Amino acid sequence: MVARLLLTSPELPLIAVAEIAVAKALIVAPHPDDETLGCGGAIALLRSIGCDVRVLVISDGTLSHPNSRKYPRLALQELRESETISALAILGVEATAIKFLRLQDGSVSSQNADISSYLAQITPEIVFLPLRYDPHPDHRASFQLVSKALTSLNMTPRLLEYPIWDWDDSQSTNWDNNKLTSWQLDISSVVELKQQAIASYRSQITNLIDDDPQGFRLTPEMLANFNRPVEVYLEEYDERIAT
Repeated sequence: MVARLLLTSPELPLIAVAEIAVAKALIVAPHPDDETLGCGGAIALLRSIGCDVRVLVISDGTLSHPNSRKYPRLALQELRESETISALAILGVEATAIKFLRLQDGSVSSQNADISSYLAQITPEIVFLPLRYDPHPDHRASFQLVSKALTSLNMTPRLLEYPIWDWDDSQSTNWDNNKLTSWQLDISSVVELKQQAIASYRSQITNLIDDDPQGFRLTPEMLANFNRPVEVYLEEYDERIAT
């Protein structure tokens, strides 16, 4: 099935959080905000049933406004991390459960990072990863970074992939992978919490940083994809989803 059908088909199964309930989960975010955009509903639902949710933020996010004088790199890094902490607090995740790896934004694939000890310590039963085919290179590199570390540790948690930039028609790629299936998670009971958490990312959705004309800002059209009462996930074909 090609990419757009995997994300938008009206026939995607709709599942409840009970079908992904585990004791320990890890959310991998290439940039500060991806965890909330892609998985905010899942995070809130898993926390509501007592799941230990950890969040690993791969890059420092400082490429969003590279020319700002009000927020030079270290100040922007601090701002984006504070937004992440605020957003995840709304979703029920404490600051102590968040790890910021702080790789250089935009160059994740070219930087060495060993997360094996971190993964061995938290032993997640389910890992939420950016889609392996995401148009953004940092997202693809983050998928590879975590996948390789899990393989090296011989760890086999359930892997769920979430789309971010494939929702953008101007960037979406037309990949085809018959090993992947997709489904929707019902987040209707926590969608308002997710929307509140997204609103914490003022640097990404408002003109908070107003001195960089080339600075990044999520459009209302993109945000609409993450304000729905469902979240879309993909994983390698599994009888649990097929039945």
